[in-house]
Amino acid sequence: MPKKKPYKLDRVAIRMVKEPPLYSDVPLSNPEAVIKVMRDVFKEYDREVVALVSLKSNLTPVNLNIVSIGAIDQAVIHPRELLKSAILSNAASVLIAHNHPSGDLSPSGPDISMTDRMQQVFSLMGIDIVDHVIIGDNDHYYSFREHQEMPVGQPHYTVECWRQSACCFWVKTVFNPQKTVH
Repeated sequence: MPKKKPYKLDRVAIRMVKEPPLYSDVPLSNPEAVIKVMRDVFKEYDREVVALVSLKSNLTPVNLNIVSIGAIDQAVIHPRELLKSAILSNAASVLIAHNHPSGDLSPSGPDISMTDRMQQVFSLMGIDIVDHVIIGDNDHYYSFREHQEMPVGQPHYTVECWRQSACCFWVKTVFNPQKTVH
């Protein structure tokens, strides 16, 4: 009888890799100070770049992660890329920032819908998005928070309960996209 091969399960590790730090003449003790540093980073790009700043509970930054480098007028991002960075950084909250190389700071339709979607996803994880900032040239920026567009829409949930056995109930929370307010 031939010997069966053991089943193989590859082991992997997901780690954050440190890159050289960004420096500032002022303490990075609040999101506004971080945005000032990010302006210098973003002005080097001729295309849209999306970054996530993970924040401690006192809003001081833990780190900055460039999550997407896109085209001249758009960047594609997926919630898992932002969540991965926030979770690995043990973030209490996050700040999303991206640039508009055109200089037009008006949020596009995709900017607004992406912000809404990220709020829904991050709220499920218990991580607040403190702001989404569009960074332009000449030290100009657009803050969703300052323009009172945060939260864009509140996620609505339905709680489904069903009986598993005589003594236990299972509760499932389900996102209900039809009830999202814009």
